[in-house]
This record gives sequence, structure tokens and C-alpha cells, in this order.
Amino acid sequence: MQTLGTVLVALVALEHLYILYIEMFAWETKGKETFKGSLAPELFKPTKTLAANQGLYNGFLAAGLIWSLCIAEHHWSFHVAIFFLTCIIVAGIYGAVTASRKIFYVQALPAIVALVVLHF
Repeated sequence: MQTLGTVLVALVALEHLYILYIEMFAWETKGKETFKGSLAPELFKPTKTLAANQGLYNGFLAAGLIWSLCIAEHHWSFHVAIFFLTCIIVAGIYGAVTASRKIFYVQALPAIVALVVLHF
């Protein structure tokens, strides 16, 4: 189960690196495809800086999870992963309540699954 937990933490980290990419570097291209219907097409250009800021935060979350995978001592690795997964869950729930329910399934749910598996 520990290996599965590690794999899930890595996948959540990769997902947030992908979100970083979309929001920081591909907001006006891939962002338009990804967030189709959530934002009018003409709003992508003026919101580029705001999206990049969100992307940076997603990068910090990914960095925290990657850091947890690099810590040799299991106790510390476990607790660092729990902290960053919990941050992602809270952000995903907030996003689901304030923006789109889809955010819960895309961001919070994978982090919840990883968190549960880590506890086994």
C-alpha cells in the first residue's frame, strides 16, 4: 500500500504541474479548451495574469508533494504529504463551491484518494 500511496502522491503532483503549465504558460490556448464554458473566450487575455498567479500556487502545491517524495525518513515524508494533500483538498472543495463542481472531481478527489491510501 505504501507504494500505491507514493504513486498516487506523484500523480497528484504531476496533475498540479500540468495545471501550473495551463494557467501560467498556455492560458490563452489550452486554457480556453480546458475551461470552455466557465469563462467567456474574450476574458482569457485580460485574465492571463490572474491565471498565472493561480498557476504559481498550484506549482507550490506540486513542489510540496514532490518534496514529500524526496524525504527519506518515512514519518516526515508522510506528514509533509498529508499537509500538501490537505491543502489541495481544501482548495478543491472551495473551488467546487465557488466556481465549478468539476473542480472537486478533478482536484480534490484524487488528493482525497491519495490521502486515504497513505493511511493504510
